Amino acid sequence: MKKNTLSLVLTLVFGLSALANPVDGEKKEVKTDESKVTWKAYKVTGSHTGTVNLKSGTLIFDDNGMLTGGEFEADMTSITVTDLEGEYKDKLEGHLKSDDFFSVANHPSSKLVFTNVKSTGKNAYEVTGDLTIKGITKPVTFDVSIYGSKATATMKIDRAQYDVRYGSGSFFENLGDKTIYDEFDLVVDLEF
Repeated sequence: MKKNTLSLVLTLVFGLSALANPVDGEKKEVKTDESKVTWKAYKVTGSHTGTVNLKSGTLIFDDNGMLTGGEFEADMTSITVTDLEGEYKDKLEGHLKSDDFFSVANHPSSKLVFTNVKSTGKNAYEVTGDLTIKGITKPVTFDVSIYGSKATATMKIDRAQYDVRYGSGSFFENLGDKTIYDEFDLVVDLEF
């Protein structure tokens, strides 16, 4: 009788603790050296492209292999320009790192934390997350596709929401052909 009672008590204790601490699913670390974040920004007279490195990243999957979460940190000090060379490249990179744009001395990283993931088809998801740039956090929604150990995401970011004002028609009038549009594109290719 004591043996059955002890077994029942242990079953209840471990069973309830399993319910109190559910498994979040499988966390997969992103290979930051093999992943790439590309940006493209637009102005009246053209556009510029570049990259920024990831410091860290994880994707979370449930037991059925469905995406359920994720978290990423980008190294804003690594922002580069890929469509220019020499002096013009150096000047634009310096300007993007300055207080006019991303203020990387004060805000060396940006962060994205998934808050909601909805399956939209085979290997496709609509993700909502909290994006933090320059210490300001705003929600963003974007699409993610996953194939094997690779994921791709595309998103439009409104820089005005993060107090990135330089050349913005939202903050300054009469900029003419010096206007830089508020929205820029990010394309993220992940390996995990």
